[in-house]
Amino acid sequence: MTVSPFDHPLLSALLGDEEAARHFSVEAEIEAMLAFEQALSQAEADNGIISKDAEAAIVAALGTFRPNTALLRAGVAKDGVMVPELVRQIRAAVGEPHGQKVHFGATSQDVVDTGLMLRLKPVVEHLDLLLTETVMRLASLEERFGGRALTGMTRMQKAIQIKVQDRVAAWQGPLQRHQERLPEQSRRLLVVQFGGAAGTLEKLGDKGKAVRAALAVRLGLGDAPQWQNQRDALADFAGWLSLLTGSLGKFGQDIALLAQGGTEIKLSGGGGSSTMPHKQNPVKAEALVALARFNATQLAGLHHALVHEQERSGAAWTLEWLLLPQMVVATAASLRLAAELAAQVESLGH
Repeated sequence: MTVSPFDHPLLSALLGDEEAARHFSVEAEIEAMLAFEQALSQAEADNGIISKDAEAAIVAALGTFRPNTALLRAGVAKDGVMVPELVRQIRAAVGEPHGQKVHFGATSQDVVDTGLMLRLKPVVEHLDLLLTETVMRLASLEERFGGRALTGMTRMQKAIQIKVQDRVAAWQGPLQRHQERLPEQSRRLLVVQFGGAAGTLEKLGDKGKAVRAALAVRLGLGDAPQWQNQRDALADFAGWLSLLTGSLGKFGQDIALLAQGGTEIKLSGGGGSSTMPHKQNPVKAEALVALARFNATQLAGLHHALVHEQERSGAAWTLEWLLLPQMVVATAASLRLAAELAAQVESLGH
């Protein structure tokens, strides 16, 4: 049983994206958290915070470590996050005299948030590839049909004659702008979170910044001051996701309306009806509209998560976990559907 269409055994064929979704699996989350703990021990050993013997013991233990997920589940129910129980298990695996050096100077939020960035990094790369494919499919439409005439529509009424290339430009232009924004978006988003108990790295003394920088290098993330109660980069990323799906939704809506008219577009592979065999429903176009509206709705929740009280908020943090994964998968699905829909256009204009 599932409560989400994005991993539903049937609905996910339309609304899901396996590559994006796998980065939000429990296996991926634990893997990212273990990568954080290993990199932290190495960065702290490099800066003399813990001994090289402690680093070696931690790295060796993590190499064969397999968490007890039943205990992690119980830990989440008690603590709100899995990290305290996960750290307890790692420390037990390392044993004396080095076990207490696991997670030294860090806090649960450092592990969770940096783990999220480690998983979002390949997700962003995946979205970029999908976006490139979609832009190319739209460029193909312009090459094939751009010079043809098309009825221009304003306020749902016939206006004047335009060319197909004019309509395609309105589909393609926003996507190109979203892609141009992505490198800068990624630079600000994909950074390490390392602040310790209340964001001050108090246990590391004057070596806090050096350890944080070394940690970022080892994890392949950018270095930045702690952002545990400053969630604007995540909200901005969610905004980018919603802008992208909104632009794809405009493409879907336009295709659906063209299909409704029936004279200026020919689509292959439309969806069938259980009672009207003559129908070819524009399923992918409809899904693009639905996913655009879904992400626009979820974005308000991510903006609520900006209200992150004091030095750490359990409520706002939890809200992000509920919303961001679904927005990411919805965006990946939208890109896939848009590329597929563009490929189904057999004729456009006249």
